[in-house]
Amino acid sequence: MINRGLLPVVLAGVLLVACTASPPASAPPPSARPASPASAAGLPGMPPVADAHNVDADSGANMLSAAAKAARPLVYVPHDRSGDVWVIDPATFAVVGKYPAGKEIQHVVPAYDMNTLYATDDKGDHLLPFDPRTGLPGKPIPVSDPYNMYFTPDGAYAISVAEARRELVWYDPHTWRQRDVTAVPGCAGIDHADFSADGRTAVFTCEFAGAVVVVDVASHKVLREIPMPQRHTHMGPQDIKLAPDGSVYYIADSDANGVWVLDGAATKVLRFIATGMGAHGLYLSRDAKQLYVTNRHEGSVSVLDAYTGAAVTKWRLPGGGSPDMGNVTADGNQLWLSGRYDRAVYVISTKDGSLIRKIPVGNEPHGLCVWPQPGRYSLGHTGITR
Repeated sequence: MINRGLLPVVLAGVLLVACTASPPASAPPPSARPASPASAAGLPGMPPVADAHNVDADSGANMLSAAAKAARPLVYVPHDRSGDVWVIDPATFAVVGKYPAGKEIQHVVPAYDMNTLYATDDKGDHLLPFDPRTGLPGKPIPVSDPYNMYFTPDGAYAISVAEARRELVWYDPHTWRQRDVTAVPGCAGIDHADFSADGRTAVFTCEFAGAVVVVDVASHKVLREIPMPQRHTHMGPQDIKLAPDGSVYYIADSDANGVWVLDGAATKVLRFIATGMGAHGLYLSRDAKQLYVTNRHEGSVSVLDAYTGAAVTKWRLPGGGSPDMGNVTADGNQLWLSGRYDRAVYVISTKDGSLIRKIPVGNEPHGLCVWPQPGRYSLGHTGITR
């Protein structure tokens, strides 16, 4: 598959596209935000939302499931160019394993039940499963063009985000038999996704179409496509994250150097928040109060209020860097990020943004997975848990 940084992105199941005029950068007061949909009736089979104000309430610090508790604490680093997965011990920062995994390894994705981690190889059309209890790989599983992968909130399907084919391919997550295909021809560079608070819709970003697509989870049908107000198609919409109360989605747009704010019903773009050059990855703090935005082209991380989008602070990596993707540790004290263009992994303190460690790794590290993660179940990507 073509390098993710150079192709348009198609959003799984739903394309959201913005308009042409740039919205105001200021965040509205909480009283002006739309009502939260988090309390709406959920997708049948989905674990109920315990707190309508925080859909991530069950993934707080050290709230580990039985499967997560059984896992060996490790950090999995996939490499686009060297085609392998390196494994790091987070206690010592030492590389404890290097495993050939295929042709172009994009992400390491936790299964819905958290009992398996999958390294996705889009060029090799397969997944390489890892046992989180040992950190060791198993046998490859054939899957169509898995650039990225997600699991529906009811656990019924695994969704391969087939970027090169502009498709979402729906699999039985236990047998890996293909069940359905959703074509998204207008979503070039279909990329990252997140699910609504009620689990009924998914919004996928389209990096090379400057838009998003909205998909109905039950029917697998595309509901609508939404272009961004300024439609960037080189390195446009990339990561996407639902606000804790379900009121809005945040969409990182690398070419725009900031984050678009989409309403929680996924119908229109509300505004824009400038963060930094090359805005790419979005991660919540363990208490879900802050949103970390990785600015890949300026070596920084912007910290926003997760509910309002208001700027809190900005952390800059000493000497610069290319912070890309990763996650927060189970206790919430560290943010681990791949250095996409610097053959490095950064370990950042979430207390003050200081760089704890810079770890040399392989060629073009990408969708890094910190494991274990708190939560009842995984929605995929590098560890979206609820």
